[in-house]
Amino acid sequence: MYRTDAELAAQPAAYWTGVAYEALIAFTRARQAEAGFTQPQFWLLRNLSVNDLSPDGRGRTVPELRQAMSDYLRPEDDLAAEAEVLRDRGHLTVDGDGRWWITGAGEAARVGMKSHAPAIRARIHEGIDDADYVTTLRVLQKMISNVR
Repeated sequence: MYRTDAELAAQPAAYWTGVAYEALIAFTRARQAEAGFTQPQFWLLRNLSVNDLSPDGRGRTVPELRQAMSDYLRPEDDLAAEAEVLRDRGHLTVDGDGRWWITGAGEAARVGMKSHAPAIRARIHEGIDDADYVTTLRVLQKMISNVR
């Protein structure tokens, strides 16, 4: 359905950002599942890798990992269960204190999982030039700033 600029300007931003969020997350997770991993598994590896998001490469407990990922975890994400799957695959180990550690195989898996990101991003950004994307993000950031 075509909408005029005036009609679009009257649309509620909260509705459209919610629709966009759900669609983008569903698309990303489906592509990752096709490649044999879940988004939370990728995040676990990233947050435990000194070559990625881990500040020091030290092991972390599930509550520490949950806290580190609190801005982007979804309610249905079960980090403890996902960590167990990664342990079964040899990508993580857990010590006696409940701290999870990435293994060499886990680091290789993280790199492999990361290799799917450019294709996922390309599909999402198809037909959108960088200037329009940047403008959209600046507008969203300004809206966020306006309501904080």
